[in-house]
Amino acid sequence: MFKRIRIVVLAVFLASPLAAQDLTLEDIRTDLLTLGQQLEELRSQLSGTDGTGLNPQQAATALVRLDEFDADLRNALGRVETLEIQIANIVDDGTRRIGDMDFRLTELEGGDTSILMNTTPLGGQDDSNVDLASGERSDFNAAKRALEDGDGAAASAMLSAFVTAYPDGPLSVEARYLQGEALSLQGDHQNAARSYLKSFSSAPDSAFAPRSLYGLAVSLDALGQTEQACLTLSEIQIRYSNLDAELARDVLEQKGVQGCL
Repeated sequence: MFKRIRIVVLAVFLASPLAAQDLTLEDIRTDLLTLGQQLEELRSQLSGTDGTGLNPQQAATALVRLDEFDADLRNALGRVETLEIQIANIVDDGTRRIGDMDFRLTELEGGDTSILMNTTPLGGQDDSNVDLASGERSDFNAAKRALEDGDGAAASAMLSAFVTAYPDGPLSVEARYLQGEALSLQGDHQNAARSYLKSFSSAPDSAFAPRSLYGLAVSLDALGQTEQACLTLSEIQIRYSNLDAELARDVLEQKGVQGCL
């Protein structure tokens, strides 16, 4: 009976909002499958009733309850699979839209669109646990200081070298955002837009993602792509509900400047 209590507790935990805070969908799927195996083991034990301490009537009642738990478990697995499909569709759609934006920027530059590489899937690679390579932090800090000093040319050159040397490093998202800032400082809005876009698409949930989208919108407007710029500003407001006050104000002001309101 203690095993059945454990199963019920686990099932309730998995259904609670607290579980989702620390578990991925794959974690939940694995736990649900494990619970299913435990249910089958318990069903086998109850079917024999030997050694369970239950009389036949109690065993039959427990088996009915197990069937109910099993139905709930299958329903939960179905919901997890549905969520996985929905997330995959969102990633595919977002990746396609980013690819379209990259294609348009290449066209604006007069570049060869036939040699564009496949777009990195939305979300990119998780580099949160990657250690910094030797010299990576010092190279990044040097480029950042140049930008803070207003030397956009030096900063953009150093940041370009940085993202080439550490394309998937833990500082690459911020580096691409700063590269966009440095290029904007020089008036190179086409390459700035590309840098902002790469920063956002590689980590749409990072702290720099809203600012990268804002920089992209400003760059698109400077390139005469006002409609796309307005859509990008609206995307910031839709995607990020907890913008800091300064950025929220900047977005509203930029929408006014571009005539989006």
